[in-house]
Amino acid sequence: MNTQKLTIVIPAYNEEAVLPSTIQRLLAIEDTVAAQSPATARLDLLIVDDGSTDRTWAIIEDAHRQNSRVRGLRFSRNFGHQAALIAGMQAAVATADAVVTIDADLQDDPDKIPEMVERYADGADIVYGVRNNRDTDTWFKRTTAEGYYKVLRLLGVDLVPDHADFRLMSRRAVTTFLAYPERNIFIRGLIPKLGYPTAQVTYKRTPRLAGESKYPLRKMLAFAWDGITSLTIAPVRLILLLGTLSCLLAIGMVTYAVVMKLLGLTVHGWSSLMVSLWFVGGVQMISLGVIGEYIGKLMTEVKGRPRYTVQTVLD
Repeated sequence: MNTQKLTIVIPAYNEEAVLPSTIQRLLAIEDTVAAQSPATARLDLLIVDDGSTDRTWAIIEDAHRQNSRVRGLRFSRNFGHQAALIAGMQAAVATADAVVTIDADLQDDPDKIPEMVERYADGADIVYGVRNNRDTDTWFKRTTAEGYYKVLRLLGVDLVPDHADFRLMSRRAVTTFLAYPERNIFIRGLIPKLGYPTAQVTYKRTPRLAGESKYPLRKMLAFAWDGITSLTIAPVRLILLLGTLSCLLAIGMVTYAVVMKLLGLTVHGWSSLMVSLWFVGGVQMISLGVIGEYIGKLMTEVKGRPRYTVQTVLD
């Protein structure tokens, strides 16, 4: 294998508390990779500042001045974690043979990167970092995560359980992924669709060393919903099934009412009528909401707006 270049892409949003130690640790790991894999002799870091309002960009600039292996992209505003990952991969793949993505808090174990490089050298185009436990999660988060993966499987979505956005991808895998033009994108659900040879490395996720999580419950729920609606139309089909069942139930109720009328057993009342009205009304509102979500995503795609805007580049 000819001399290869590896770029580690790190999306960062208000990460001034952890970024200095993250940069030093990843640079040290890259030195380890270079020592263990002579074919991978060129390595660098690419940090994407996702519109931070703290000193994140200043830290990136300082690190770049001290070490030319540290590069940076700065968004003009906050575009979101997925956009930062895409921007990083798009900039990295221009010169890199392989790209590793990892979050700035390093809760995903960066010491597994050398093992990822080994799997890549063995022929894997995509190497997933997969958690082997959820001991650091609360009971609520652990239970909802397991339930979410089960729901996605039932909806026909091919997803690697307990894999977030810690992965290595070859140049051809990244190039193929970037050919997907959609704006409403769920990266961890789209990568398995590429079809290239894959491998996995397992690791134990560690608690965040400093700073706050950028994914509170509200954002986690929104992210989960985006994952479902970006990858499958199963919710719309479920609405069709629910509507069909409601119609069959209505036909049964009409038959029952006619029989009761003929037998003279009709009882006048409004309770059952009101319950039926509220139930049907609720089903209709939920159905309109789900369909509206897909229409809204379709409108976003049709507009074709840029995924992100880069303000500054350190190269």
